[in-house]
Amino acid sequence: MITLKDLAKKLNVSVSTISKALHDNPEISKETITRVKELAKLYNYQPNKIAQSLKANKTKTIGVIIPSILNRFFAQVLFGIEKEARVNGYNIITCMSNEVLNKEKECIQLLSNGSVDGFLVAVAEETQKKKDFTHFETAQFAKIPIVMFDRVIDDFICDKVIINDFEASKNATLELLKKGKKNIAFISSIDDLNVGKLRKQGYIDAIKGNPNVTYDPITLTLNSSQDVQSQIAAFLKNNTHIDGVISADNVSGTILISIANKLGYNIPNTLSVIGFADNQISNLSVPKLAIINQNAEQIGENAFSLMLNRLNDKTRPFVTKEVGITFSKQESF
Repeated sequence: MITLKDLAKKLNVSVSTISKALHDNPEISKETITRVKELAKLYNYQPNKIAQSLKANKTKTIGVIIPSILNRFFAQVLFGIEKEARVNGYNIITCMSNEVLNKEKECIQLLSNGSVDGFLVAVAEETQKKKDFTHFETAQFAKIPIVMFDRVIDDFICDKVIINDFEASKNATLELLKKGKKNIAFISSIDDLNVGKLRKQGYIDAIKGNPNVTYDPITLTLNSSQDVQSQIAAFLKNNTHIDGVISADNVSGTILISIANKLGYNIPNTLSVIGFADNQISNLSVPKLAIINQNAEQIGENAFSLMLNRLNDKTRPFVTKEVGITFSKQESF
């Protein structure tokens, strides 16, 4: 690989002159700039990114830690992050925690050695359960900025990107009540996560706050270690009076529609279903699942934007950016 020194030797000029010419420094004549750039192109000169980052004390790389790449929501967030990073001349390194606290700690430790300028994080389930965020504090103490998105820790002070999970769930429940549904249930496989708790509370608030509702909230917490289809089927069989369902995660709503069809429900006449998902997930069920779209790509874009703002001014106040949701009244509504 050719270096600045090699180019300088071939043109019989200093390394400083080569560097300035490549950066269009006005101190260098246009003729010299043209000669340097033509020679650099001829020999396919590539700048040494490591040397540049050491000199500038910046890597132009952001570490992204997500629970799983198999989760469509996080894949879409990652797409939004990568798109904004590319536009702004940054690269990303992606690590997966697999919902495990120690794995998340390993990711932070691995990339805190000068590999990245900051971290974008969706917190692992085990981290939220154990409420252990010392690894984030360590990174912050080392002046490595952190932006959390979707899965955030309320007690940890940093920039955050969220949706209003409470209001989204509450409003979806109210929509079903307006539609005339009398017995609305809530199912979730994410009860241990902050987003799951907020969505459940939004549903409960809508039910308990409506004077026309006389029943207690009807909820199903899905156990991921057991067969989800069997759990949902048993729930519907044991609660035949249910005529509306809010699904807190991006999969169980479509599964419920499939099972309800087999059990003879007429959707949406005898049973309406709304889930937190996107159009792709909605298309997996017949009829299509009515969705609360979290606009994952926008979450990723906003997360990177907050990181860029933080890197440009580390003294600015921490902010929480709320991304709006989109409610699509698809066929299951």
